[in-house]
Amino acid sequence: MVSPVSPGGRPRQPSLAQLRAFAAVAEHLHFREAAAEIGMSQPALSGAVSALEEALGVQLLERTTRKVLLSPAGERVAARARTVLEAVGDLLEEAEAARAPFTGALRLGVIPTVAPYLLPAVLRLTHGSYPDLDLQVHEEQTASLLEGLTAGRLDLLLLAVPLGVPNVTELPLFDEDFVLVAPKDHWLGGRADIPREALKELDLLLLDEGHCLRDQALDICREAGREEGAPVTTSAAGLSTLVQLVAGGLGVTLLPRTALRVETARNDLLTTGYFADPQPSRTIALAMRTGTARAAEFEEFAGALRGAMRLLPVRVVGG
Repeated sequence: MVSPVSPGGRPRQPSLAQLRAFAAVAEHLHFREAAAEIGMSQPALSGAVSALEEALGVQLLERTTRKVLLSPAGERVAARARTVLEAVGDLLEEAEAARAPFTGALRLGVIPTVAPYLLPAVLRLTHGSYPDLDLQVHEEQTASLLEGLTAGRLDLLLLAVPLGVPNVTELPLFDEDFVLVAPKDHWLGGRADIPREALKELDLLLLDEGHCLRDQALDICREAGREEGAPVTTSAAGLSTLVQLVAGGLGVTLLPRTALRVETARNDLLTTGYFADPQPSRTIALAMRTGTARAAEFEEFAGALRGAMRLLPVRVVGG
C-alpha cells in the first residue's frame, strides 16, 4: 500500500467524492449497485475507492471474483465516512436555509391514504404562497418514508401520527374522523350514532399490511371489543379498490373523512354511516428531523397548511 503522505510531506486528504463512493460500496457490497445509486460509472467508482485506500494508507475492501467484503479497517472507516457525509449534508442544508427560506427543493413524502385527498390543497398553497419552492412529492408507505427521512433522502413527511420514532419531530395539522362505508341498503347505512361495538361482528375489509390505515382500523376494532384474530379480508392495495369491494357486497370498511367524497360520491351502490361520539379518528401531521436547519421554515409551512385545511371536513389542531 502506498504511504498516505503527499510528496510535500503532508498527509493526503480524501475527497468527498471518494468518501461518497466508498460509503455506497460499504452499504451495498456490490460495485454495480453502488455505482447506480450515486450516478457514477463502475470504473470511476472503483477508481475512487482505490484512491481513498491510497490516501488513507489502508485496505478498505476485500475483493473476490464473486463478492465484496469490508476489511476490519473498512468497517471502521465506513462508519466515519457516513458521519462525515451527513455532516457535510447538514452544512449544505444550513447554508441553503440561511440564503432564503422556501426556495430550492423540498422533498415531501406522503402516505397513500393521504396523498390523493390532501395534495390538491398542498399544491395550491405551494404555488400560491411559495412560488420559488421546488416541491417534489414521493408517495410511499410509512416505514419507507421514515427511512427516507432519517437517511436524508426526504426533507419532510405528511402522514398519520403518533410515530414514536426518536429524533423525529411531529407538527400536528388536524384530526379527522373515520366513516363506515357499507353496501347499499346495509342496516347501518345512514345512521349518525353507530356504536363502535357494531364492528365486532361485521365483515371488515382492510388495506394490505404495511399501510398505517390498516393498523389504525384494527386498533379501533380492538377498542370496540372485536376478538384478536377475528376474520378480516385483506385484498386491497388502495382505498379505491377497497371501496369497490364494498360496493360488490364483500363487506364494510372504514374511510377517513378526507377520502370519503373522492371515493364514494359517484357510486350509488354504497352507503355511509357515522359513529357516535367520541368518533374514531386519526391525526395527520408533518414530520421532520429533529434539529433540522429548516425547522423554522417547516413550522411556518405547517401553520400555513393548517389554514389551508380549514375548508376540509377535519378539526385543525396545533398552533
